[in-house]
Amino acid sequence: MSDWKAKRFWKEAQVTDHAEGGFAVLLDGRSIKTPAKRSLILPTRAMAQAVALEWDAQEGEIKPETMPVTKTANAALDKVSIQHGEVADMLAAYGDSDLLCYRADTPEELVARQAAQWDPILDWAAETLGARLEPRTGVIHKPQDEHALAALSARTHALDAFKLAAFHDLVSLSGSLVLGFAAIEKLHDIGTLWDISRLDEIWQIEQWGVDDEAEALTSLKKSSFLHAERMFTLCCDV
Repeated sequence: MSDWKAKRFWKEAQVTDHAEGGFAVLLDGRSIKTPAKRSLILPTRAMAQAVALEWDAQEGEIKPETMPVTKTANAALDKVSIQHGEVADMLAAYGDSDLLCYRADTPEELVARQAAQWDPILDWAAETLGARLEPRTGVIHKPQDEHALAALSARTHALDAFKLAAFHDLVSLSGSLVLGFAAIEKLHDIGTLWDISRLDEIWQIEQWGVDDEAEALTSLKKSSFLHAERMFTLCCDV
């Protein structure tokens, strides 16, 4: 039995309206369940269509790794919806040690590059999100303004389970709560925001060259970051 793997058993995946107000995907008329046996009810038709496409693309053996929208939707229902407050608190805590606020003191070129790329985003957060975070140098933690953190926390807690599941990866993969909000507010294209989050790593590569193993891991993280932004967009599409 250890060699048994789930295989495609359906002919067609279809999107349908659901009585709870969302959208469901039916496999030959049968609804999909999450791993925790909850009904997979999606908040938008666009997300449901993306899930249906993932299931329709399966041939023979089912490969969950090729179904990222389904995977994130499962996480939203089975995990985030159950622990919404804890997840929101965890992500909001990034604000007090946000990547964009921790600056090098040398060399001058790196200091200047961080200021050029990160300061405008902190200015945007102050104006648009009502949260002014201040840059720091050195390794000693200095708390950010409690009112700024409270404003960011309130925005984080206001996200529903599906949006919070996507937001989780935007924040955790970038190391920045502010960049997470920049991504969902479309401040820049998502590829640019990813590069901004990797400023220090890009600097190191310029100085010392590429580490193939590290670059392979970075590529996987970038794919997940791009997917998270797509997932958040699907939450907002009708």
